[in-house]
Amino acid sequence: MALTPNSPNPDNSMDALKQYGSYIVTAILLALAAYFGWTYWQNNHARVDTVAADHYADIQRLNEEISLAAQNPDLEAEAQEALAQSRTQLDKDIDALVAAHGESVYAWQALMIKARHQVDSDDFTAAENTLKQALAIDLGDAGLSAITRLRYANTLLAAGDAEGALAEAKQDMPSSFEASQQELLGDIYLAQNDKDLAINAYNNAWELLRERQEMRAVLALKMESLGVMPEPIEAQASLIQEPAVPAPAIAEPPPAVESASAEVTQ
Repeated sequence: MALTPNSPNPDNSMDALKQYGSYIVTAILLALAAYFGWTYWQNNHARVDTVAADHYADIQRLNEEISLAAQNPDLEAEAQEALAQSRTQLDKDIDALVAAHGESVYAWQALMIKARHQVDSDDFTAAENTLKQALAIDLGDAGLSAITRLRYANTLLAAGDAEGALAEAKQDMPSSFEASQQELLGDIYLAQNDKDLAINAYNNAWELLRERQEMRAVLALKMESLGVMPEPIEAQASLIQEPAVPAPAIAEPPPAVESASAEVTQ
């Protein structure tokens, strides 16, 4: 359904998006990277290198420790120094894994972690190079490639290279990633001050999400900031029905994680 612009929202929603939007997108993409990496492992378990798996497990643990420590705004000087050393060690561990097992899904996942830390540090040039490494790994999985390319395009946009981001975002991707692709295209067009194309891309993304009854609040905020009020998306009906009267009940098993396998920004 076509949507038409309304009067621009006078609040500061766009400022909030500029400040937090990239963090939200990156967090979602990392979660999906973990999911697709696990799916790839299940489909290709015969080729798994247990040494690479153990190495990646160590990287994951160190990354979690760093992420937890970084959330503390009141770190003392000694703790800050320890955090910096941990980050340096993480980079070394990732580089070692990639050098030894560069064609594995573990190398791909490790590079995605490295790129996230580089973006968090505003080192976009380093992040671009890291994501290029990840793109060069031929895992034979279109979903993994789409996730990497979307992150690469998003990094180029954050670095101010809208033209480069547009070229990457326009690459062919699986249809299940089209909503995220359209949303990113909207971000790029907006950065190029082409409001009409941005609105069109956001509308496309919203309609694709509505087809599968998936709400995306950040996208709605972007549209409202441009004066477009998106039509509400009805929540997907639950498979578990509440009893008419209080009574013991056995819940059905949860549905498969379809939205994660179907989308990225999500």
